Amino acid sequence: MVQYTKVPDHPHNENPLLPLITDPADPLAPIALRSTLLEPNTDQFQGPLEKVYLFWIVGASCDGCTIAVTGATHPRLEDLLLGRVPGLPRVELIHTVVSVESGPEWTENLRMAAAGELDAPFLICWEGSIMDETYSGDGYWMGLGEDRETGRQITSLEWLDRMAPKAAAVVAVGTCATWGGIPAAANNPTNAKGVMDHLGKDYRSTLGLPVVNVPGCSPVGDNIIETAAAALLFLNGLAPLPEFDELGRPAWLFTETVHRHCPRAGYYEEGVFAEEYGDKECLVELGCWGPVVQCNIAERGIVDGHGGCMNMGGICIGCTMPGFPDKFAPFYAAPPGSFLSGTTSRAVGGFIRRVRRLTMHDKQRSVRWQDDELPSGWARYKTQPVGAEKAVHRFYSKVQHHNDGGSQ
Repeated sequence: MVQYTKVPDHPHNENPLLPLITDPADPLAPIALRSTLLEPNTDQFQGPLEKVYLFWIVGASCDGCTIAVTGATHPRLEDLLLGRVPGLPRVELIHTVVSVESGPEWTENLRMAAAGELDAPFLICWEGSIMDETYSGDGYWMGLGEDRETGRQITSLEWLDRMAPKAAAVVAVGTCATWGGIPAAANNPTNAKGVMDHLGKDYRSTLGLPVVNVPGCSPVGDNIIETAAAALLFLNGLAPLPEFDELGRPAWLFTETVHRHCPRAGYYEEGVFAEEYGDKECLVELGCWGPVVQCNIAERGIVDGHGGCMNMGGICIGCTMPGFPDKFAPFYAAPPGSFLSGTTSRAVGGFIRRVRRLTMHDKQRSVRWQDDELPSGWARYKTQPVGAEKAVHRFYSKVQHHNDGGSQ
């Protein structure tokens, strides 16, 4: 059974509570109250829902996922907050960093959500792993406000348990939140886990959704926002439920492996590998796990289509996968299977590379140059095919053009 806190009650009698700000016109009031005064955006079609609340709650986190989401561009976070994306409701974000209100006025938003008092549906984005509060001794791992009546510390985990049954969706953001991540590595003292492990396989949101997982350490910001936008379109009745895989990941983002879209993948096919960092060839033998890791960073980049591990010369250490970090350690060492796959690639790829080079040599010559030297001042040697190479080229040409009655 989850034990949320062992912290003794605070002596509120010595410090009388200040009255909670409940005037919606007060800029320091809870956003759940201030939002009721905002006029709906009628400049563009938004769908049945005018707004939704998004609670961004942090567990054992480095805040990297928060930083990542601010770099999203398709759409931008600020466009969601301002309700400028056609078809999507305005997003009222409750986050410890960006919220105007603080203290009890901030936690009042969470209390209203748990009590079912909000005037619109809400989603939960959980960042960071969940630490087992039964292991916290006389303290707590993740505190998030106090009970105004007793002064008892309320943990982030307790808020999750209160709010999750009433949420339209629960989205685990980042590898710590999805699978446990680094805080859940072997021999950790906190019994850390992911949101899915904590809520269990039977959990369903009010829309009937299990936990949605967007892994990454940190995730691509556009992956986070794109998943949220897809959920909001569904919530607004303007799109079908997005496709998720058996682990609750957006299937269109995490089905393919890193290797399939890596700009260095062609070198692997031809059996050419980097020997040290800075080389342009395939990085598998330097410790890259891209062939087995499901992630789209190679083709999407990290911010606005730019950057990304392999694009910038780094290896893939498997940070989107449930087995991270334990099953990918030690980092920067060749994976155990790379000897077999690399040796096979060298043997087969070496032959393929040489055949392609032979064909390339032929295709770099116009028909006019077929039996002559290149009319180029850059050429330092005779490049016309001779002997066996010439015979291969003529045979290749006849096969290629056998249907049009000639050769080139």
